[in-house]
Amino acid sequence: MMDKVVSADRDEASATGTRPARRQRTRLSSVTTAVRLLKLFSVQDSELGISELAKRLNVAKSTVHRLASALLEEGLLEQNPENNRYRLGVALFGLGTLVRRRMEVVAEAKTFLTDLRAQTGENVRLAILNGTNVVYVNDFEGPHPVRLRSNIGLSKPAYCTAEGIALLTDLPREAIDEMLAGDLVSPPPGAEADPAAIVAKIDEARRLGYAIDDEESEIGMACVAAPVRGGDGRVVAGIGVAGPRTRLRKRMFPTLAARVVATADQISARFGYGLDMRLEA
Repeated sequence: MMDKVVSADRDEASATGTRPARRQRTRLSSVTTAVRLLKLFSVQDSELGISELAKRLNVAKSTVHRLASALLEEGLLEQNPENNRYRLGVALFGLGTLVRRRMEVVAEAKTFLTDLRAQTGENVRLAILNGTNVVYVNDFEGPHPVRLRSNIGLSKPAYCTAEGIALLTDLPREAIDEMLAGDLVSPPPGAEADPAAIVAKIDEARRLGYAIDDEESEIGMACVAAPVRGGDGRVVAGIGVAGPRTRLRKRMFPTLAARVVATADQISARFGYGLDMRLEA
């Protein structure tokens, strides 16, 4: 039956050149309803039955049963065998742990980042990986009259930023190759768009312990970044010192890198990652 539906979709898409709009809306509606269903659970309502879920969502019981079955299969819901009511599944705990880890990094890193800003006089940033992009979750501006503006919340392709390269050093080669297999989205003017060259840059950053962005993500800007690791040795964030290229000269990169790496190590130590673990990694 499913094969027939897929075949019909393809036939219609071939005839019109687009995916059937009605079926798209139906699928989006189902996703929205499933998300709303998960949000109904709370401390007070930790378990809910089909009838109550249908009433609160204002949809048919058959729809709720279908969505609950799918969420159950994915581990996002569990069913109490004693009363058949549903409750949130442990898979959501795993997702929540990832979010909590990111928030902990932001909170724990703040003091170290402001100290690094005082040492360098430049913008100090903390970024996390979001798919193939980096997102800047902290950006403390330097004190100079001419400085970079804060980039909090900004997303950039990971492969052309120092923080992104630092984050990518933790990925296996297969994952990196897969990320670079397609067209690289909107590479900035100074960015290297050759996959082989990007892989070489990641390998170099892995060897040195830091990465450099020399006007690759933004013309007129330079950045030196290093990875922050969690207690299990996995890279959880990248921190970087960024400033105008007129102030951050190439001859300064090694000294700046030493300070950035030292700060990254201090933050990593807060999460239980020590010298012995780094030597074994």
